[in-house]
Amino acid sequence: MVGLVVVSHSAKAAEGIVEVAAEMGGDTAIEAAGGDGDGVIGTNVDRISDALAAADDGNGVVVLVDLGSAVMNAEVAIEMHDGEAVIADGPVLEGAVNAAVAATDPKATLESVVEQAEAAADIDKT
Repeated sequence: MVGLVVVSHSAKAAEGIVEVAAEMGGDTAIEAAGGDGDGVIGTNVDRISDALAAADDGNGVVVLVDLGSAVMNAEVAIEMHDGEAVIADGPVLEGAVNAAVAATDPKATLESVVEQAEAAADIDKT
């Protein structure tokens, strides 16, 4: 099954997003990689790398990010990762929920899960 990693500058935000997405994601592996590791706002390549490893069962990982340096650190972690992983260019919360639902499909691929994560950018909230 395709795994998910949520990267946020806030550990609490990443954990909360994972909590919401997990409600829809069944057995999907969804990992939070938030904060800098010292309880401070920021992102950390090692935390992201650990989350990638935990979420990857061999079918790839979709990474959802919040802000600029989260993208940079996720890219570094992906380069170091032995498996396949890709950053989805979509909203982190809505994208994580869409991706979690998509990942439950037995025919889900890395590409189909990314597509659903990115489609969340078009969701009207009102």
